[in-house]
Amino acid sequence: MSPLELVGAIRSLLQAAADPARAAGAQAYLKSAMPCLGVQVPEVRRMVKTAVKERPPGSLEDLESAVLELWRDARWREERYAAIDLTGLKLAAGEMGMLPLYEEIIRSGAWWDLVDGVSHRLCNLLHAHREDMSALLLRWSTDRDLWIRRAAITAQLGAKTATDPTLLAAVIEPNLADREFFIRKAIGWALRDYAATNPAWVKDFAARHADTLSPLSRREALRRLK
Repeated sequence: MSPLELVGAIRSLLQAAADPARAAGAQAYLKSAMPCLGVQVPEVRRMVKTAVKERPPGSLEDLESAVLELWRDARWREERYAAIDLTGLKLAAGEMGMLPLYEEIIRSGAWWDLVDGVSHRLCNLLHAHREDMSALLLRWSTDRDLWIRRAAITAQLGAKTATDPTLLAAVIEPNLADREFFIRKAIGWALRDYAATNPAWVKDFAARHADTLSPLSRREALRRLK
């Protein structure tokens, strides 16, 4: 099946479900220059599954082509959500060849809803390619692009006992002095997520960095801990 046929099917489903009233609110909430169709995220995911079931990509190359077509030529924000959902297909699981695509999404998306959409993809790559991905995330943690740094910090969300705490600390520490809200929020989020698995480690990290951990990050990190 042609990647363009898959993309066309997804676009048709999105257009058919457009809700102009909801779209205006979504665009305002996201502070998005790109207009929205007003299709809720769970519905976008359902539509992607429907389109893929009927027109499955025949290869990883076809999948990448479909993702890039949806992403680069998007007129509506939901098309970009659909592009990110496509990267979650089993065909792409653990494939390091997808990394340049994820990086493009992060750098060109440059906003929390799009950047955070690929955090689990990075986590899966880390589990499959621990050494290479650890080195990459360390480089990303000091990148000039704040969204690349945020991606490095949130790349272990949901990893639970598979979390590498040494890596987690190493990507957070270069960003502790950053005053950017989205970095401070990411630090708190990553620590709070790991606190569900290893609260003692998170408490110790917060204590060791008491002078540099921002109030926002500390509040988020310790919110669920007594």
